[in-house]
Amino acid sequence: MFFDLLKKRRSIRKYINKKIEKEKVDMIIKSALMSPSSRGRRPWEFVLVEDRDLLEKLSNCREHGSQFLKEAALAVVVLADPDKCDVWIEDASIASLIIQLTAHSLDLGSCWIQVRERYKNEFQKTEDYIKELLDIPPDYCVESIIAIGYPGEEKEAHDENNLSMDKVHYNKYNIKYS
Repeated sequence: MFFDLLKKRRSIRKYINKKIEKEKVDMIIKSALMSPSSRGRRPWEFVLVEDRDLLEKLSNCREHGSQFLKEAALAVVVLADPDKCDVWIEDASIASLIIQLTAHSLDLGSCWIQVRERYKNEFQKTEDYIKELLDIPPDYCVESIIAIGYPGEEKEAHDENNLSMDKVHYNKYNIKYS
């Protein structure tokens, strides 16, 4: 059941040293390519990175929060052409989430690394560093990197009894849903 998948999916930042089978990578990418997009414009594109040297370099794309990428078996860099759609950020975000959910359904762990509006250091944007490293054309924008691999850690499933139901309103704001 999809609800169970959502309860169990957690951000995984530790991976074992095991290559992901091509069939699983293919399924992840086919799922990403089926992601919904505004008016069916599909502004997103994906750069798959399995090369250990490139993963190491990508892991340094941010000052904090990306170092675990060097241990992943695969990085999916999610980018988009902003000229194709004014809501490219939303479309790329949906594709990023589809990648994560598909990975989890294949018994893989994943973690989103935010790229847009982040910095490698005080002089360089994360996006510029990645575009240079991966030869991404200048007119594309990078939304995220999804680190994927066989989990090297286990995390508890979300407890639905601890959901923030106070964030849900019914018909109008401040009328609580029950």
